[in-house]
Amino acid sequence: MVREKINDDPRINAREEDAFDIFNIQHFVGPNPYLSTAAIVFDFEVTGYLEPAAMENYVTEISKFCPQLKDRQYETYGHLLTETIMEVGKLQMNLHPKEWSVNPYKTYQRIAVETIHARTTKAVIYFVWDWLESITQDEDFPIHKKFKSIQEMFRASVYGGPTVYSLFRTATQKGIPVFYLWDEGLMQYGYGKKLVRGVATTFDRDSHLDSDFTTRKDDCKDFLYTLGFPVPKGDIVGTLSGALDAADIVGYPVAVKPVVGHKGIGVTANVQNGEELEHAFYRALKAIPETQPVNIIVEKSYKGSDFRLLCVNGKFVAATERRPAWVVGDGKSTISELIVKENAKHERLDTPTSPMGKIQVDEAMEMFLDEQTLTMDSVIEADKTVYLRKVANLSAGGVSIDATATVHPDNIILAQDIAQHFRLVCMGIDVITETLSESWKSGNFAILEINAAPGIFMHLNPAFGESVDVPSFIIETFFKNATDARIPTITFNQISLKELEETIDHILLKYPHWTIGAVCRQGVFVNRSQKVMHKDYNTNVQSLLRNPKLDLLIAEYCEEVLERDGMFYQGSNIVVLDNPTATEKTLVKNIYEDATIVEKQGDNISIRREGWIENYQLRSGEPFTPVYLKQIGTIL
Repeated sequence: MVREKINDDPRINAREEDAFDIFNIQHFVGPNPYLSTAAIVFDFEVTGYLEPAAMENYVTEISKFCPQLKDRQYETYGHLLTETIMEVGKLQMNLHPKEWSVNPYKTYQRIAVETIHARTTKAVIYFVWDWLESITQDEDFPIHKKFKSIQEMFRASVYGGPTVYSLFRTATQKGIPVFYLWDEGLMQYGYGKKLVRGVATTFDRDSHLDSDFTTRKDDCKDFLYTLGFPVPKGDIVGTLSGALDAADIVGYPVAVKPVVGHKGIGVTANVQNGEELEHAFYRALKAIPETQPVNIIVEKSYKGSDFRLLCVNGKFVAATERRPAWVVGDGKSTISELIVKENAKHERLDTPTSPMGKIQVDEAMEMFLDEQTLTMDSVIEADKTVYLRKVANLSAGGVSIDATATVHPDNIILAQDIAQHFRLVCMGIDVITETLSESWKSGNFAILEINAAPGIFMHLNPAFGESVDVPSFIIETFFKNATDARIPTITFNQISLKELEETIDHILLKYPHWTIGAVCRQGVFVNRSQKVMHKDYNTNVQSLLRNPKLDLLIAEYCEEVLERDGMFYQGSNIVVLDNPTATEKTLVKNIYEDATIVEKQGDNISIRREGWIENYQLRSGEPFTPVYLKQIGTIL
């Protein structure tokens, strides 16, 4: 479905003790009469039931949570409400929506705010409304508790993952159409034959065979060894005795990990002896799904740090060092207390855009502390650093450090040579070495594994070091600019079924091999084949634009649809307006710079394109259709 259902809130009218009322909430999936983006639109009024507090009272209280709002001037309570919604709506995640509008009516204001995820935006609106009412009545308001629940709502949404959101934001900022396909569970970038679909950093341009191959760590390692790349010696085992034998052959220290796995789950590095190996074996065993055979890798463990080399489209773009979580003693706090203090830092908000996650306490951490003759209750002397685990797992609180500028040219060539053997848009190469600034040829360097769906936010927002704009590298692999992502589009404010069929025939006569998608209120077509029409108008538009063979889109957007749903897509090459209403004239707000606008008002015709305008009158009885068909012919 194009329209995501927003659960109805039972409070649609102001209570008698309220100073403000919010009603007529509506979700627009795209450009609409109020904003050029997807939006939540609602009406706001001062009720008269309760006298509002002075404006400065609200600003003072709100600024305690949103200090950026303190010194702004607010024309009305509606403007204060709107700007507060926009700031709270960023969710301390640097979300990108920034468009809003306040339109005055006789007794109320119509407010529009840009949205990514409709449920979250609606929750923010009610949050701010309740907050204002609590200030009016001088009541306590559980800001942090309610705010956290809204953050969690967004994180649970399809846009809430850091990799998905960073790609979504980058595409949006570059003017690349991007939307979620509910049925497939995929993101779509671009329209029609230009489209690319994917989940996080996995795309339909990838070889699924290569992607699956990287999860078979033993086979993948053998493949790399055959090609002459540096991989650690080891074996695949299924029993503890087999693991002990393998460790004796390769020599301690060893690393132990499940063959099938991700995010460092079940991985133990630097295992020093048989007792540690037993714990590591059973830890890896727990990470293996019940449906999978017991296959565990025991391999030589190398001295050094854990690095990720990232390649996009076969080219090296970024490197990150990943260190295990640590705490620094103060001479009086226990390790447990130091972890609580560390987790309270702003950098560890653990949102999709924070550079570090919370430090996770688990059995592996307690085991590693025990190896250091420490426990969670140990007090650490001042300024002493204690690492909390062996594996640099970012999801368990590990720290990312940008290392892109330090990489030796030989290591860049190595990463790109490996990437050439895999048909993958994004590929992470995990290696262990003391420093990337020395060539891999010098010795202590080993490839640990290949990742076909690497996370990218650690490069975009590392805990330490410079940001690398990996999302742009990925998006630009598919689209050099916004135009590359779009197919020719013709938009009408009104067109009959007969005129639509005539337009399709006119274009197919010139381009017989094209696939044309067309929709009006009376029907939906692919070329001249009429399809089943969905009751939700914009679902028909999306269904056409998700067709990977589509060369051109024709769509009717009349006032009725624009007022109810907004447009699903943006960017037209030609807009044809037949005696348009004020609402229908919004169709020309989101056209290409070189687009053509053909407008008929009575018998008067105006044609506008790239700074020039032509005006003339239709003769008595002269039809409008040949006029716009001629203009369509000039742009295709």
